[in-house]
Amino acid sequence: MPTILTHPAVPLAIGIGLGTGVISPRLLLAGAVASIVPDLDVISFHFGIAYGSELGHRGFSHSLVFALLVATFGALAWRTLRSRPLTALLFLFVAMASHGVLDSFTNGGRGIAFLWPFSAERFFAPYQVIEVSPIGAAGLFTTRGARVLMSELLWVWLPCALFALALWDTRRSLRRTPDVSAGRLP
Repeated sequence: MPTILTHPAVPLAIGIGLGTGVISPRLLLAGAVASIVPDLDVISFHFGIAYGSELGHRGFSHSLVFALLVATFGALAWRTLRSRPLTALLFLFVAMASHGVLDSFTNGGRGIAFLWPFSAERFFAPYQVIEVSPIGAAGLFTTRGARVLMSELLWVWLPCALFALALWDTRRSLRRTPDVSAGRLP
């Protein structure tokens, strides 16, 4: 899994790229939190639940169904999030589902239960390029932790920054495009 510092990269990139006119600051914060929520499943270790269990780490909480469920509850709070219901639903779903997607690109663990409850099968992305993070903050202050953070900068933060920049530039270009249908020309 990427670190808790890196999972918010996807919703931050989308939110910054689309701007506050589409993704309110409250919705952006909710998306950042949603992107971290699946890793609360590590508490299952304290209850003796096996890693490979559907209730274990990278199990049901990393599934697309769970992401949709959480996003649906978030969308019900659309007024609090200062958003439109569909925008809140889609943004929160992508934010939360991105967690499992990023985890599937790591070079450790037993895969992601994307299709739970329909299947307990665990999946990896075709390429596992992100160094798997140690569980717990202490592991980040080691040589391995430094390798993990550098891997995340290269494989997550850099692409997310480029994506945010592309979204921002597209949004800016669309604002400057003349409205020919209204008879306005540059």
